[in-house]
Amino acid sequence: MPMTVRDVLELPALQQAGPRVLAGRDRLDAPVRWVHVAEIPEVADLLRGGELVLTTGIGLPPDDDGLRRWIDGLAAVGVAGVVVELGRRFGGTLPAGLVEHARSRNLPLIALRREMRFVAVTEVVHSVIVEEQTADLLAKDEIHRIFTELSVEGAEPRQVLREVTRLSRRPAVLENLAHQVLAYETGPLTAEELLDRWETRSRAVEVPSGTGYEPRSGWLVTSVEARGNRWGRLVLLCDQEPPARTRVLLERAASTIALNQLVARDSSSVERQARSSLLLSLVNHSAPTRDVALRARGLGVVLEQRLLLGVVVRRRRPVQATGGEANARRRELLDAVETAVRECGLAALVGDVDEAAGGTGVTLLVALDGTGSDETALGSLSAALTRAGHRAGSDVVVAAGSVVRTLDLARRSLVEAAQVADATVHTAEPRPFYRLHDVRLRGLLYLLRDDVRLQTFVERELGPLLSYDQRHGTNHVALLETYLVEGRNKRRAADAMSLSRSALYQRLELIERVLGVDLDSSERRLSLHVALTARDVMRAGGPEATG
Repeated sequence: MPMTVRDVLELPALQQAGPRVLAGRDRLDAPVRWVHVAEIPEVADLLRGGELVLTTGIGLPPDDDGLRRWIDGLAAVGVAGVVVELGRRFGGTLPAGLVEHARSRNLPLIALRREMRFVAVTEVVHSVIVEEQTADLLAKDEIHRIFTELSVEGAEPRQVLREVTRLSRRPAVLENLAHQVLAYETGPLTAEELLDRWETRSRAVEVPSGTGYEPRSGWLVTSVEARGNRWGRLVLLCDQEPPARTRVLLERAASTIALNQLVARDSSSVERQARSSLLLSLVNHSAPTRDVALRARGLGVVLEQRLLLGVVVRRRRPVQATGGEANARRRELLDAVETAVRECGLAALVGDVDEAAGGTGVTLLVALDGTGSDETALGSLSAALTRAGHRAGSDVVVAAGSVVRTLDLARRSLVEAAQVADATVHTAEPRPFYRLHDVRLRGLLYLLRDDVRLQTFVERELGPLLSYDQRHGTNHVALLETYLVEGRNKRRAADAMSLSRSALYQRLELIERVLGVDLDSSERRLSLHVALTARDVMRAGGPEATG
């Protein structure tokens, strides 16, 4: 912080001169930009404001009117204060009229009772000021370097805020125009202290466009905007008015966030990143649930004391796409889901966390307030998505997990929803939404498709027949599957395979010999049917292999 009049008065050289404050005592914390020694009455014409004037008074006007004009000139230019050495001109006291006029202008006026060398003060103060200016330049250079790197790297808002807090040692918050918290760094505070009643506190703080400090709240605020489009504010909590370089720091951080937002070409990407980050922290257990609840509340979604429901929305028939096209299609689906959530009046965190788990859809954590059922909420969401089909690009699958009662269990519901979404790829029945009990055997086998034990089971049950077909160029595996799917109805199976009934009998006998089974055994038929279904699922692969 810059030196003040009070700091200068505490210097040993001045203390030895016996300083006595005669006027402007409440302005002793005014910053001193420079120290100027002057003995002429027209000195105000040479000043720019912020100077501490040292004088013996020998060149000042002899009359009270002249002294008052001298005080008026110094006050008008905005000097930090005046120090007058007694003895050479004024004897042991300053004129009462001079003192009274300085008090009326609230200009700090200090009398020195003993003689002193003015150079002893100017050398010290000027060296401190130069050092401060040098440190200020170095700090600004570091700010420029750091935030240029963050801009080039396309850093997320939280990375930017982390640097703001590291450099300023103060809490920083990024909010949108609805005063919802998008990202924050607590600094020396706790998350509860920083975010408590944030929206209410933030709405009470109004500063002009650009950057401004509000003393009542202690908030330094700057707008975050790109191409004239203002979409948020960056807030730094300060215990006193910050120096100029802190303003530069906050403005540069806001510019970095705005630039990265502009590059993303998505006006709500920061909000989406914030929501996705929360969902991902729940899935990965990477943040305490208390912090997640606080951050969600800052985004306008209350998760405490609510029934929570994990949901995944994916396209029913995904289309292969890469690069920009894939990103555009993902945004289309995200837009459609966000629109549907708003239309249904649901409180939910929405993000593209599904992609991190290998999926291609959108993940939601819905907070139910107990006035409606989860089935009603899912039905409304599905209907709204159907209406938004032209925005999503195709019809979609809505998959949901179990309802849980605490945020600690939210991960289970989110994971279940992703598993149900995986399994619905192989579920034939079209439904408005799917739950665990809807995925049936085929869905269950899809979830287990990478399990070595299932792969071993399929090979043990069907391996000999698969090898026989490969050696002889036959299709007995397909015939066996048709026979079982038709419920052992030989006539329908023969028609489906375009075989005579006698040819069917012969091939079924061959299958029994190759596999060493009795197809009249219900247990063996069930085992073979499960193995055939599992083989179909494993051959089909993931969602990208369909459609």
